[in-house]
Amino acid sequence: MANWSWFTKLHGRIYEKTDGRLMARLAGLEMCLLTTTGRKSGQPRTLPLACFRDGDDVIVVGSNNGQDRDPAWWLNLQANPEAAVRLGRERFRACAELATGAERERLWPWLCEQNPVYPRYEKKTQRQIPVVLLKRAQSRDVP
Repeated sequence: MANWSWFTKLHGRIYEKTDGRLMARLAGLEMCLLTTTGRKSGQPRTLPLACFRDGDDVIVVGSNNGQDRDPAWWLNLQANPEAAVRLGRERFRACAELATGAERERLWPWLCEQNPVYPRYEKKTQRQIPVVLLKRAQSRDVP
């Protein structure tokens, strides 16, 4: 897991330093940089995540590689749903919302088609993998 953490940090740095020109796609998937507020530290926490566009919303999936615990970024968003998103060269503020009911039922099969690892992760864990909508705030610009 230490190698994955190292790669995640490097990925985020390259993405940021190249203004989203590099590392905005990985393994055929669009990537975003998601910045949350640490629920314990209160400090900004940024990491690259695979993301999917659904109209004006951006969707991220809390698969956590099929582990039985939610990823820290999702726990942070549950404590404070306000986030900053970088999608290529575009930056915007967003409010996170968990997809539930019919909306999740509509999105989950489509997400599994987009990223075939999700069904494998779903089999590995006892929890329902969160599907998180990042809804754009009125002011789209992030300083």
